[in-house]
Amino acid sequence: MTETNSKPAYRISDLHESDRPRERLAALGPQALTNAELLAILLRVGVQGENAVEVGQRLLKKFSGLGGLHRAPFKELMDQHGMGEAKASQIKAAIELGRRLTLESPEEKPAINSPADAAALVQYDMSALEQEHLRVMLLDRRNRVLEVVEVYKGSVNSSQVRVGELFKDAIRANASAVIVVHNHPSGDPTPSPDDVAVTRAIVQAGKMLDIDVLDHLVIGQGKWVSLKEKGLGFV
Repeated sequence: MTETNSKPAYRISDLHESDRPRERLAALGPQALTNAELLAILLRVGVQGENAVEVGQRLLKKFSGLGGLHRAPFKELMDQHGMGEAKASQIKAAIELGRRLTLESPEEKPAINSPADAAALVQYDMSALEQEHLRVMLLDRRNRVLEVVEVYKGSVNSSQVRVGELFKDAIRANASAVIVVHNHPSGDPTPSPDDVAVTRAIVQAGKMLDIDVLDHLVIGQGKWVSLKEKGLGFV
């Protein structure tokens, strides 16, 4: 008799009902599910030898978590075993919906009470960018976000950034304060000398325009730095 080493095809339906992601979501809410279980609901079915939860676990390991899935090129995700265009599209669409949720109407946004609040608003999106982007959060008198505007895309350095451009939208929106944010595609959020020089110029311009510059954040991969907390450019 010839033996076979092929793995059986596992399905979500093979799991006990209490372990099935959809049933757990309905009973306990989405917050009770792991990232792999949430991915399994999107994937619906697994592949030979892996149920959908195990495929989700493999993808999270391959791309180093949800942030990696967010940053992964569509084709690379599509080419993973058990994926294809439809499943890759579902994952990318779900991640994009999550990103857009963070950009909902200003009245639904909480006040920015700390650098962590500001970082949480943009970390998800900006940590996935492959080039440097500089954005400005426009805040009202209660430090609620009016808008987040992109001012520069490309290298952020003191020779290229025109400080007046950073305040154009703040003046238009009658913002009382701003928080400047840019990302480091390398993943290391350590401020550079140019970051400090730009910050110093922005703070001085804000004083002349009577617009408070509350902070300048540098976003990396899963990490961020507040130049205000570090005392860089705000002295």
